[in-house]
Amino acid sequence: MTRTGTRRAAGFRCSECGWTTVKWVGRCGECQAWGSVAEVGAAAARTAPATVTTPAVRIGEVDLTRAAARPTGVGEFDRVLGGGLVPGGVVLVAGEPGIGKSTLLLDVAARAARRGAQVLYVSGEESAAQVRTRAERIEAMADTLYLAAETDLATVLGQVESVGPELLVVDSVQTIASADVEGQAGNVSQVREVTASLIQAAKVKGIAVLLVGHVTKDGTIAGPRVLEHLVDVVIQFEGDRHSRLRLVRAVKNRFGPTDEVGCFDLSEVGIVGLADPSGLFLSSRDHAVPGTCVTVTLEGRRPLVAEVQALVATSTLPSPRRTSSGLDASRLAMIIAVLDKRAGAPVGSRDIFAATVGGVRITEPAADLAIVCAVASSVVDQALATDAIALGEVGLAGEVRRVTGLQRRLAEAARLGFRHALVPSGSLADVTVPDGLRAIEVADVPRAIAAMGRLAGARTTGALAGDNA
Repeated sequence: MTRTGTRRAAGFRCSECGWTTVKWVGRCGECQAWGSVAEVGAAAARTAPATVTTPAVRIGEVDLTRAAARPTGVGEFDRVLGGGLVPGGVVLVAGEPGIGKSTLLLDVAARAARRGAQVLYVSGEESAAQVRTRAERIEAMADTLYLAAETDLATVLGQVESVGPELLVVDSVQTIASADVEGQAGNVSQVREVTASLIQAAKVKGIAVLLVGHVTKDGTIAGPRVLEHLVDVVIQFEGDRHSRLRLVRAVKNRFGPTDEVGCFDLSEVGIVGLADPSGLFLSSRDHAVPGTCVTVTLEGRRPLVAEVQALVATSTLPSPRRTSSGLDASRLAMIIAVLDKRAGAPVGSRDIFAATVGGVRITEPAADLAIVCAVASSVVDQALATDAIALGEVGLAGEVRRVTGLQRRLAEAARLGFRHALVPSGSLADVTVPDGLRAIEVADVPRAIAAMGRLAGARTTGALAGDNA
């Protein structure tokens, strides 16, 4: 008689989501991952207890110095990391090609080497001569910075044994392959094996590891999702290829916060941290122009003053154009509909173009009111007050909703010399308005347009309030 439940029939299981099938397939039918389905045999024997080599200790006796962050010398990078690199910590830095990942990490490696640390930079994409050329260009030369152009995992681990580095940089994890795993470099199995081996070496030897990761067309990190779970820190590089501004943010951080953002300026001589980047997002004209409004956006915990520009023009097409740069297109379409319905602005049959200054991308709803004011200003062709900002989320009923971090936003606006601020009604109850700044509460879009018109002067009050709309 056959006993049921004692043994499990052999089959195939996806290592990503656990989906099972009776025959092998190249792509998981559940999570759609490629190369993750592998054969599993009968029920495995239970694991026997092993001899303990490192006994458990009381939590109060754990040495905290081993988890102390060491500054890299790049202030904006340290801000995102939570103070610096932790020995034994593994950091994954991901971003689009040409955005500046290798340049930043080469600078970090050189700074660590100048402080006397042994640093190994492994390049799987460029030769050692190419890396040195970049290092000379950005002044990242150091005596204890070692270069190795390798793509074999065993050789990379051998280089680690030979050099004994305190910091290891691997550029990139998708170019390294293990001879013990089938498939080409960069596939799911290879990336998992390479990452696991480097993490084990980092934990055993106390080496801080920086891994460069590629991204897919939709901006997600290439390779298995487990890659982000294995590493300690995941850092995302963001920026427009046509702009010098680069934003670095931590998506995951076991050693610090995930709401900090680092700002960098990428130029021909390297990448430089920007401690005060607000001025980059404001136009440098010497007179007021219709269709512009300033707001304060929060990137993590950092307030950034940014300018929104709008141009409303007569359309010659059956379907008016709606074009945005640096702004969420769907949110812009919603704001245009609110202006048309709630404020009576003649925008439904006109071409509308909206953009930010300096290449910054604004996605948070707190910039809605600034977009409203910029579009309304362009409709009536009247400039707004240059010393005023607008803060608030706009709802479909035309109401202006409260935003988070209002205290920090107002403080940043006052620091840069702004004198007036439009804020949502009822949001000043627990906020201290900085000296020299006047906060005006507005409840809805028509009142906000009227208030901005009064700040611009009596000559434009009626027009911005909608009288000429």
